Amino acid sequence: MHVPDVLTIGRVSVDLYTEQIGVPLRDATTLRKSIGGTSTNVAVAAARLGVHAATVTKVGDDPMGEYVRDALANTFGVDVRWVGVDDHLPTPLAFAVLDPASDPHVFFYREPAAPDQHLTLDDVDLDVVRAVPVLWIPASCVAWEPSRSTVHAVLDARARRAHTVLDLDWRPMFWASADEAAAHVAPLLDHVTIAIGNRAECEIAVGTGDPDEAADRLLARGLDAALVKLGPEGVLVALPDGTRERIPPFEIDLVCGLGSGDAFGGALCHALVTGIGIVDGARRGNAAGAIVAGRMMCADDMPTPQDIDALLASQGAGGH
Repeated sequence: MHVPDVLTIGRVSVDLYTEQIGVPLRDATTLRKSIGGTSTNVAVAAARLGVHAATVTKVGDDPMGEYVRDALANTFGVDVRWVGVDDHLPTPLAFAVLDPASDPHVFFYREPAAPDQHLTLDDVDLDVVRAVPVLWIPASCVAWEPSRSTVHAVLDARARRAHTVLDLDWRPMFWASADEAAAHVAPLLDHVTIAIGNRAECEIAVGTGDPDEAADRLLARGLDAALVKLGPEGVLVALPDGTRERIPPFEIDLVCGLGSGDAFGGALCHALVTGIGIVDGARRGNAAGAIVAGRMMCADDMPTPQDIDALLASQGAGGH
């Protein structure tokens, strides 16, 4: 059994970006194709940083599905052993409209359902789940069945081994209500060791968007670390030993607001695998997110270690 360094589980899509910035979708004239989906982008970001990353997801038996599998394996270097193929459902699309670039609109085409909503235990190797150094799961995985039951079975098999990361990943369009999301997301905290999310996502998971209170409530669930993303204010890192550090953001010329969180996730995964540590991992994650925000795409524009080192050095941020 060849175990990767990082295993992510969750969504995938073919993302189509409007190349005209500041115009609605109806007025766009050209689109650029790439890979999307939170967990998939985290795997891409981690692979770009040199770790062996794999993802568990599923595509349709169609040309877009062929593109996803080929691009992941041959362009981005992601292990696709657990990228399954659904014989009935199409590979989902997502249109990213840079209007405005700071807060792009994403239109999801996942009807009648996306293949990744139908992940089952046949799609996962539980021996790998138990052994992988970093397991990364977005909370959106539990928005649907049978994916929800599969995630619970995976977490049971994992038995809260370090490092089990929950990306709080609040996507309102995937849920009937915030209350429904909270009812399914909050219990996941008892099965993971690290949680990461922005203020709105913390509100769903622990009932408050106040960063310090959210960190306290997350740590009270037995976590090894809580990371609260603060947008333009950086990120708060809180540990059970009392460490509480606000990592400042990096100044960049914004091109596209998509993908920064996934770049952060890939850098954090790299830090966990290599033993850099949570605080320095968050610092490198901030740098990775800033780099992607200064570029057009998500997966295609994930930074290299050299990119991150150069930005840290240019702004005197240190880190490893």
